Amino acid sequence: MSEVLALTLELIARPSITPEDAGCQALIAERLARCGFTTEALRFADVDNLWASHGSGAPVLLLLGHTDVVPPGNPDAWQSAPFTPEIRAGFLYGRGAADMKASVAAFVVALEQFVAAHPDHPGTIALLLTSDEEGPAQHGVRQVAEVLRQRGQRIDWCITGEPSSRETLGDLLRVGRRGSLSAQLDIHGVQGHVAYPELARNPIHAALPALAELAAKQWDAGFDSFPPTSLQITDVHAGNHTSNVIPGQMAVRFNLRYNPYWSAQALQAACEAIFKRHQLNYQIHWHHSGAPFHTPEGVLRQTAREVLTEFSGSAPEESTGGGTSDARFIAPLGAECIEVGPVNASIHKVDEHIRLADLEALPQLYLRLIERLLLPTPGTP
Repeated sequence: MSEVLALTLELIARPSITPEDAGCQALIAERLARCGFTTEALRFADVDNLWASHGSGAPVLLLLGHTDVVPPGNPDAWQSAPFTPEIRAGFLYGRGAADMKASVAAFVVALEQFVAAHPDHPGTIALLLTSDEEGPAQHGVRQVAEVLRQRGQRIDWCITGEPSSRETLGDLLRVGRRGSLSAQLDIHGVQGHVAYPELARNPIHAALPALAELAAKQWDAGFDSFPPTSLQITDVHAGNHTSNVIPGQMAVRFNLRYNPYWSAQALQAACEAIFKRHQLNYQIHWHHSGAPFHTPEGVLRQTAREVLTEFSGSAPEESTGGGTSDARFIAPLGAECIEVGPVNASIHKVDEHIRLADLEALPQLYLRLIERLLLPTPGTP
């Protein structure tokens, strides 16, 4: 059994549902310490984080990942128990197989191989893991990034192991992510009997034109390699379970995924201008989970493109789509960030899986990226 398969099996067997780590990071820290890494456990509230580094000075290359997984749902819906990894027909099944315990295991194996072959390598190679990526993301990389900022820790390049590939390993390279801005909107009216609407004020009637304008608004036409900003209303309710009472209030939730054309503050102002124009009596609570970031053409992006082309046989699609990732907390430190990982078709689903051939290839993919970035090119001083 290969090193990466053995470690992936051990990680999947640990039910590390957010914010639990279930001992994954301690296992990894012990392995990396044996090959010369300095390791530091950073626990904030109920979240475990691990910082491990080898070498010194610049450039600093960070591998970023998470040990937590989403809940498996009904275990009876799985063909095999979600935390009992099973190999079937060339695939490894289990919660976290693709998102992202395979990448974490591949990171570890690649790091062990790199420092064994290059114990006196230039620069610094580091690994950052959290158990709070799938949850609120308040005490994980967000908080660790602030610690790194206070320490003056430099990060030049960051590779996140999120499952980014579409159909084959290496067919997509994420070079940025959109920002995410959520809102809970409370609209106030006056409760009353439906037979006497003149004595009440229906918050649903008041809100519908504003919500229709909000949903129909074309925010922009895209920005550089980013798709257009989009808004989705995710919940509307008035808590009213009868047909003869006009409700006194209404609650709405919505989310904006936005590109660098906007700032969170500008989006908030644009939304609230609509509410005010429709004369809503409202309160709103905003939650900004991350700003957009983008890695321009440079050493990291070029190197990743070359390596992924070698692996997949053609140049990868370079994308800023998808949801958010913890790289949004590392990018503001001045790091160029990319995301490279397994096929994402089964993530967060029943019978999550990864192709065994992809799992076996992952350590070499990450090792090649590390070597290309940190080791001098032959013939250069």
